[in-house]
Amino acid sequence: MTRKLRVGVIGAGIAQRHLVGYNWNKELFEVPVLCSLDEDRGRQAVADYGVGEFTSNVETLFERDDLDIIDVCTPPDSHFELSRRAIEAGKHVICEKPLFGSIADVDRMAGIVAGTDRKFMPIFQYRYGTGLQKLKRLIELGLTGKPFLTTIETHWWRGPAYYEVPWRGKWQSELGGGLLGHAIHAHDMLNYVHGACAEVFAYGATLVNPIEVEDTMTLSVRMQNGSLAALSMTLGSRKEISRLRFCFADMVAESILEPYTMGRDPWTFIAGEPEHQARIDAALADYEVKEDGYTRQFELFHHAIVEGGEPPVTLQDARNSLELVTAAYHSQRTGQPTPLPITPDHPLYTSWLP
Repeated sequence: MTRKLRVGVIGAGIAQRHLVGYNWNKELFEVPVLCSLDEDRGRQAVADYGVGEFTSNVETLFERDDLDIIDVCTPPDSHFELSRRAIEAGKHVICEKPLFGSIADVDRMAGIVAGTDRKFMPIFQYRYGTGLQKLKRLIELGLTGKPFLTTIETHWWRGPAYYEVPWRGKWQSELGGGLLGHAIHAHDMLNYVHGACAEVFAYGATLVNPIEVEDTMTLSVRMQNGSLAALSMTLGSRKEISRLRFCFADMVAESILEPYTMGRDPWTFIAGEPEHQARIDAALADYEVKEDGYTRQFELFHHAIVEGGEPPVTLQDARNSLELVTAAYHSQRTGQPTPLPITPDHPLYTSWLP
């Protein structure tokens, strides 16, 4: 019989997407408790998703001995402290993006987790879209050839009403703008496909709304594998799209344009030669479609806890993602290319907040 893991959820906003993922994995998880400072929304989520009980006292979650996992779905500035307390209380941890406010915090958390037998999983659920997983398969089978260029567009719309939520649009509480909070998923896909970045040059601006943080940005990136990438992000696109194009020597992979599920099928995989197209088509013909998004990421985390092994998304994955953010902010402010990795002697290692 499959062992069910018990999850305590903190938060009632993005947490509701997590609750959908747990409900699709009912044989693997149960959620006895949800904690939120927004009592009305929290109690409604408990009722809507069949959670055991509601509390507004987060201390009770750390004290309970019947929880295997604490899932942190709060505003970004609270992530580190809640995660630290959960690990020290003997729980496994799931934490929403953006993970923390500095590379130093990621490294501190890695040290904390290393001293325990607990597992820590940042959220990057977009990785598990069928289209992106098919590309990963073609790479593993050696059918793509050498990587040349990746272009990623995160062109969304956020009007004034979005920033009526008090913690949004502010450095101290949101920790960054569209680069950190919106484009981070698509940019994680860059690292997921190609590995770590080697150098970044960035322009950033606040053009769309009167907020503290950036809402429009372009990045030129050199990858450690030698390929190049051009990334653009704006929250001022009246037509919302997300688009990823990966140009390899032997084929081009292109995502759909749907802004929030761009990892899903139908992606296109176009080869340069008919014979090679046939090989690609044959490799994808028997691809086994699995659940995607949070559902799949949680399923893989359950396997890592019960069977052993690394979580499907690791702290190093989150570090790669936040290194790109750190380097982009540094480049924007200095007007110079910024090399990676970000090491403890880097001026923004302990914080990119201005």
